[in-house]
Amino acid sequence: MRWSKLFIPTLREAPADAEAASHNLLLRGGFMRQLYAGHYSMLPLGMRVHEKIADIVRAEVDHIGAQEFQLPTMHPAALWQQSGRLEIMGDEMFRLADRKGTELVLGVTEEEVFATLALELNSYKQLPQIWYQIHTKFRDEPRPKSGLLRVREFAMKDSYSFDLDEAGLDASFDLHHGAYVRIFDRLSLPAVPVEASSGAMGGSGSVEFMVPSDAGEDDVVRCTGCGYAANIERATSRLADIEDDAGPDSPERFATPDVRTIVALEEMQGGAPADRQIKTMVMVVDGEVTLALVRGDHQLNVQKLLDATGAIEARPALPEETVESLGANPGSLGAVGVALRIVADHTLAGRTSMTTGANEDDWHYRGVSVERDIAVTEWTDLREVSAGEPCPNCDRPLEIVRCIEAGHIFKLGRKYAEALGAAVLDPNGKTQTPIMGSYGIGIGRAMAAIVETHHDERGIAWPVAVAPYEAVITIASMKDQAGVDAAELMYSQLRSAGIDVVLDDRDARAGVKFADAELVGIPYRITVGKALADGEVEVTVRATRETERVPVGDVVERVVGVITAQR
Repeated sequence: MRWSKLFIPTLREAPADAEAASHNLLLRGGFMRQLYAGHYSMLPLGMRVHEKIADIVRAEVDHIGAQEFQLPTMHPAALWQQSGRLEIMGDEMFRLADRKGTELVLGVTEEEVFATLALELNSYKQLPQIWYQIHTKFRDEPRPKSGLLRVREFAMKDSYSFDLDEAGLDASFDLHHGAYVRIFDRLSLPAVPVEASSGAMGGSGSVEFMVPSDAGEDDVVRCTGCGYAANIERATSRLADIEDDAGPDSPERFATPDVRTIVALEEMQGGAPADRQIKTMVMVVDGEVTLALVRGDHQLNVQKLLDATGAIEARPALPEETVESLGANPGSLGAVGVALRIVADHTLAGRTSMTTGANEDDWHYRGVSVERDIAVTEWTDLREVSAGEPCPNCDRPLEIVRCIEAGHIFKLGRKYAEALGAAVLDPNGKTQTPIMGSYGIGIGRAMAAIVETHHDERGIAWPVAVAPYEAVITIASMKDQAGVDAAELMYSQLRSAGIDVVLDDRDARAGVKFADAELVGIPYRITVGKALADGEVEVTVRATRETERVPVGDVVERVVGVITAQR
């Protein structure tokens, strides 16, 4: 292609709200334009990158035996009602009705639709199956931001495996895990597989592929010693045991005037250190007032509460709900003698001589034995891991890294197949429900993640495999006929060699052309300029900005070699 014929509307400055580097540079480089919040038009350069990423994803999932489908974007709401997820998805789902009044939704994900197609499977001999599509999804994100990292409309590869039993699911899961490792390697993304929560999708065996980046919205806990890594929603650590006194035979009530925080109770005379306090949080979990208990020096992770209870929604109780349920305001709350649902963190198990609120303003209990005085409904992991805590595997200090979620794979189980009525006959002629896995990669999100990890102050530095063009030939002056002729010949030769090349034939200053090539991030630039008088051209590597003079007769072979090696 010739730059003079391309639509590449570069900008010197990006909009003020473009905070993430990828948002800024994809707008400035003319890769995309915002239609309105969370919805972007992909321009020609952006489309080329987007499709190259999709092709890499497609090639690797095809390699493990996946078959590509194209499913409708609009689904009957009744289908989601049948699976039980119409309410779970809540306001995240776009909803509408047709002229006949039929309730419809725009697809967020495809478990339900693929499960209906699995109704045509009838024998174990047809399993395993891996089905996928790369298609547009919709999510009514309340606060779209950071360009392609948080949007309402996006292209996604989602694949689903159908197996007869857990062993088959394990095999399909492992196939996808390997495919994802290869995909992110080919995309030049340093994605780390970490333990994760399945969230509203349900299931188990959840692994996210996380790319370290300040632009991310997820925290990953990792150990630099043994390689342990988990999303903060699943992470654990090894804490030192605490020795408690036996304490009194029953809790002792004592006055705590104006004490409303863990720290204030630590500092008051006769108080207690944070690790000997019980922090009581009043939560409304799927409409039910629930007490969540953690140690005073720990924080509640709400996703862990949701996962442990199987709930759809959990929120802090309103002040009036708290007073109605416990009779006191925050700061004096506790679970002693309370007949509500109580979910407690494992670190409180067996603890004695603890201090907690007495459910009367300005009063607390000391000498509380958790198992004796509190009727815990469920014991689980509720606390959020903090940086510096010991690794659960090797005891080295853990670190917390901000990351972009680039992919997610998890074992769905039989929930959706069962809800939609999918069944096959096993080798004994017995009816069995297939077991499913789900595996997703956001194409646009991967595009943004690549920019976040491959850019500098001058623009994007695309890896060859996904670059809009692999090389650009820049003619320093269109008035130099010898230069124009040499560039045209190289352009023809590179195209014939299969190189994705663009010829910058614009009648513009060389500095403008150089700046545009660096902004849009084309990996190799061949500059035809003053060096031509010595029979040479300049070859510049975008990622390093290193420039080398190469004889005109050698440049095509040289560029073809380095680009081919990086595909």
